[in-house]
This record gives sequence, structure tokens and C-alpha cells, in this order.
Amino acid sequence: MSGGHAESLIKDIIGDIVRECAVRGHAVSETLVAFMVKAVVLDPRNGFNGDRILTKQDVQKLEELCLDKLMEKCSPSLDTIKMQVYFDLNYTSRREFLEDIHQVMESKLSSVSREITDSRVKTREELEALYRKVVTYILLRSGVGSPADVNTVNEATAALQSVFPHTELGAFMVLLKKDKELQLKELTMTITGIRLFNKAGKKGEQETDLVPAALTEALPAISTSLESELKVSQSLAWRYTAVLEKLTHPDCRSAERDVPMVLLKQALYNVRQHEGFLRMLLADARLCAKHAELLQAEFSSNMKLLKETVKSKAAVPTATVFPLFKALSKLWSGLQDEAELLNILNNISINLQPFIASQAKIFSEAHLDGLLESSEVKTDEQRMIESSGERIDPGEMKSHDWLLPETTASFNELPLQYNGVCGYTVVTRDGLLLPGNPYIGVLKHKEKLYVFSSKDAAVKFASSPEEFIEEVAEKAKLSPELIQLLKLHQQFSCVSAYPEMQPGESLLVKPITKCESGTQTDIHPLETNMDKSYEWNEWELRRKAIKLADLLSKVTHSTQTDLSHMRRENTTQTWLPKNAVCQSKRDGESSVPKPQTYLTGLRGQRDGHVVKTNLTRPVDD
Repeated sequence: MSGGHAESLIKDIIGDIVRECAVRGHAVSETLVAFMVKAVVLDPRNGFNGDRILTKQDVQKLEELCLDKLMEKCSPSLDTIKMQVYFDLNYTSRREFLEDIHQVMESKLSSVSREITDSRVKTREELEALYRKVVTYILLRSGVGSPADVNTVNEATAALQSVFPHTELGAFMVLLKKDKELQLKELTMTITGIRLFNKAGKKGEQETDLVPAALTEALPAISTSLESELKVSQSLAWRYTAVLEKLTHPDCRSAERDVPMVLLKQALYNVRQHEGFLRMLLADARLCAKHAELLQAEFSSNMKLLKETVKSKAAVPTATVFPLFKALSKLWSGLQDEAELLNILNNISINLQPFIASQAKIFSEAHLDGLLESSEVKTDEQRMIESSGERIDPGEMKSHDWLLPETTASFNELPLQYNGVCGYTVVTRDGLLLPGNPYIGVLKHKEKLYVFSSKDAAVKFASSPEEFIEEVAEKAKLSPELIQLLKLHQQFSCVSAYPEMQPGESLLVKPITKCESGTQTDIHPLETNMDKSYEWNEWELRRKAIKLADLLSKVTHSTQTDLSHMRRENTTQTWLPKNAVCQSKRDGESSVPKPQTYLTGLRGQRDGHVVKTNLTRPVDD
């Protein structure tokens, strides 16, 4: 059977189970049904063998078992699975939450934006209507005021006219659709910044008064609600743990074990899962509070800078003030995103409440108190403190790798197996969940890290880790909610899509493990083998092939004329003159007396005689 056909068949089975549940008055999702099919197949008590070819009767049995599981009433195990499926479908990372918020905003504004960008106005009335639509778009995107409020509309219209008067609509209409959408967003940011600045300028209003009301109201309320719910779940988990710890102790009398152990374990798994989800939501809520605080501080500083820039000036250059308005608008949008994200987290926490109702009905406060009797209820922190004095000595167990806080960087951020639960206790105490203490020592086995509740548990687990790992997986097959709670997805096979059996097919298919890898090599390890005529471009090779094929149909012709008859090309080699130097004479110098002559009788007498006297010194002097 092909993979595509098998996938369509399993979808039909899931669809049949969903429809049958609806007929019986229970609305279930396809994701829940698919997980339940996997849980039923993995449970060894149901007798499904992954290596055996199933018959139609086996498939019918599978559907009936799934329906029985899904129809259970007041079942903590089913509620835990439903809680896990709901959380997986509705919870995601902070980045994806923000992307979803932006997509929802774009989808809400798409119709208004389309009306503006696709409009073809011809009359003055249509032009006025288009201008009002632009104002509505700005109000909806900014979230500052309601388009139904007349004062808000007038305020936004006045701000828009100062930036984008009616006369600019003509130039706006000739733009491309993408350019129109971009200009609408730019106008929204500018107008929102102007309106926020005007609000801050009103007497008696501070920058903190401009923070979205949804954020100021939701931030403390949601954080307080999540913290209180987390305390309740933790308290229940500690009490269930104390009861099971007493009942699973080897010294416990058989008369005390008449209580429903299975339901107690299911209730413990239920509240532990709820506690884990609340921790994730509370961490996100605190991160929202941190981001909101940073945005508020930046918002206030930008507002002060804008006030100092504008002050009482009659006119300010747009190149100076518009970027400040846009920055103010971006910070405002960031605050709105944090408020919306807090609202989503609050809704998720509220929707988790129904999934912990069954364990509360089965085990009331009085019932739990009766089971506890005089047993001590220890918190997770108390257990950590009690076992902090125990420490593994790596020198005594050299056959295994142990990580200790003194020798390991980022010790508190290690990815621990079983979600930080002691695997040894799960096996030896019939599914009891005790938190492991990393400071005892973290066992590294096959690149996976394991923690334990005591030194004795660590030593015994390390003596045969493969057996204990297999036993934990077997426990999870009996209680499928442990697959998500202990994060055991990698240890289990995936359910194959096949309701109609074909020869050679099995029910379980091993999961494909994927990883990203890369390698780096030299461009030319051996340059002597470089092919200068190599071409990587296929089209270049085709061009050369066509050129060679075309040459086969060509013929070379030659003709000799009278002028070229018996002529050949001659070559003559010459030598260029070389530079040469010769010396023909030599410059010489000598020192001789300087000639001096004195004349007398040049002045005073018209007819006087001039006497010349030679005063030059002799050469011999």
C-alpha cells in the first residue's frame, strides 16, 4: 500500500471515530483521536503487535477501544491527555504568538484597506468618502480611540489634514496598490504619534497615563492569577506525592493499599501536567511584564525628547519631527502587542481549568486528608534540601560520565531527561514522580542526561541504565499521559497509517531521526587536476554542443589568385640599437689671481690723460 493511500485510510478511521463520538454526544478533535489511537496501540494490555499483520477484526477492536477511552467519564487520565492536546494546539513560542497577532490585525483591516486601494473616485462626494475611510483605517490600526466616537474621529481628521490634506488624494490615487498600502501604514504611524503627543500635552496627563488600559489592567491581574493557580496545583501535587510515597513504600501494610492506586497516579499526573503548563505561561507573562516595562521607559523618554524638540515653536521641519512621531507609534504598537499576548496567555490558563476538574471530584480535600493521615507533605524545595548533602564521587564510578555543578558550565540549563523526574523512582515505586536533584550528580548516558532523587537511586540506575530506560518506557505505555509529561516522544514509534491490512505491513513505523549537518572542503584540493574547459552551466554545454554539431555541416573553401601566386610570408629579425656611453674629455679647474685694473684721470680734467694701472697680483704670490 502506498504512503498516500495509507494516509487517506487512517484519516477515514479517525473521521469515523470523530463522527461516532459526536453521535454519542462528545465532540472530540482529530488530533485527540490520533493520539488515542497511538496510545491504544502502544498499550501491551490490548494485544496489538507492531510486527504482526492486523486483520479487519483487529482494526474494529482498535476503534472500539479508542471509543471506550474517549467516552470515559470523570477520568483524570483522559483529562490530562485532553489538556496536553489543547496546549499543544494553542500554545507556541512568543515570536509566533506575535506573528499571529499581527496576522489577525492585517486580516481585520484587509477589507478596509482594499476599499481604499481599489476605489476609483470621480466626484467630490466620493473623494470625501474616501478620506473618511482613510481616517477609519488609521483609527482601527492604531487602536487609539474608537471610530464610533465623534470626538475621536474629529481629532484624527484634524491630525490627518495637517499631514495629508485633501489635495494629496489625487497623487495618492495614481500610486500602485503596494505603494498605497505602504503610504497608509506610514500615515497611520505619523498620525498616531501626533495624537499621542497631543494627549500627553493635555494638562494633568503624564506619559504613563497613555499606556494601553488593557495592559495596565491585565498585567498585575494575570500574573497574580497564574501565581495563585500554580500554588494550588503545586500543593495538590505535593499531597498526592506524599500519599503515593506512603502507599508504595515497601513497609506499607496491605490493608492500606486498598485505595485506588491507579486513580491516585492519574490524579498526580494530571496536576503535575497542569503545574508544568502554568509554569510556562507564568514565565511568558513575566517576560511580557519585562518587555512592557522597557517599552514604557522608552516611550516616556521619546515623549520627553519630542516635547523638547517641539516646545513652543510655530513650525518644526518634518524631517526632524516625523521620525519621532513614528518611533512613538512603534512603541505604542509594541505595548499593544504585549497586552494582546497577555490576554492570550490568560485565555489559555482559563481553558486549562476544566481539565483538572475530574481529580478534584474523585479526591476531595477531606478524602486526601484521610489518606494522608499523619504523613508529612514535603515540597519540592524541601526534597532538594534534604538530598543536597548527597553527592556522587566520579572517581568511584569511572565507568560513567557524571556532570557536577563545579565542572559544568550552565549547569542549571541542562536538558534533563524525563523533564527532571527521577527515572529510578518511576520504575521502582510504580510510577511515582519525584523531582530529581541535579546537585547529586547528573548521569550522562548516550548523550542524554538523567537526574535522581537520591544518591542510592543514581548508583542503582547507573548500574544498568538500559534496563531502567526500557522500564520507564513500559510505564509510559500503560499511562500514555506520561509520554508528554516526561517528554518521551523519541522513545516511541509512530502509528502507521493503515486501517486495511496488506501483506508485509506493520502497525508501527520507526520514527525518522533528522539532524542538520554541514561540511567544508577546499575548492580545488588538487590543482593539477583542474579542468580549464569544465563548464558547470548546462546551457553553456548545450550551446557548445550545438556549435559543434553545426560545424559538421560546414565546408572550408580556398581560392588562389595571380597576386598571391608563389608568395609566402617572410619574417626578418632585427636588433634594436643598444644604449652605449663613452668619455671624450675631462673637466679640470685651477686657482689664478683675480684681474684688477685701476684707472686715474677720469674726472676733473677735460683734456687730462687717463693712466691705467694694473693691480693684478702675480701668479707666484
